[in-house]
Amino acid sequence: MKNENKTPKKATEVRLRIVLVDPPAGVDFGVQEGKGSDSKTIHKQRSKDADLTFEFTVTAKDNRDDGLPNFLGPLTHGPTTGRFLYITIGASAGQFDSCWNRRLKIPLGGITWEMIEKAATKMVLEARLPGTGKDGGPSCATVKPTAGWKVC
Repeated sequence: MKNENKTPKKATEVRLRIVLVDPPAGVDFGVQEGKGSDSKTIHKQRSKDADLTFEFTVTAKDNRDDGLPNFLGPLTHGPTTGRFLYITIGASAGQFDSCWNRRLKIPLGGITWEMIEKAATKMVLEARLPGTGKDGGPSCATVKPTAGWKVC
């Protein structure tokens, strides 16, 4: 139920940072912008022997019945109460000679208005995720941030 005592918020720009920790080397990773056949990979990077970092902005709007932020924009996917981001991997990121054709789904759940307000002044909300899956290849499917979303 919506908290009637809270101050309504307008649309707010939110800086997000995704850090893929120790991904396998030689694989392209990027952020999926858009949906379906109209989607493209942006911020593409090839993994080496270091973490990969993606930083971008999404919009948070106060239009959910439960009072939590609704994330909008071309980088967000999924239903209002379950928004997420996609990281494209290998062939999905345009590296057609790669043996990998995966996407990593990163839920935006856990981000609160309090966190957004703290990050609004030159800060960012960061999620750190394992870059390598149990099979030794790039992480894929739904992976939640190791320590949740943090204001940095």
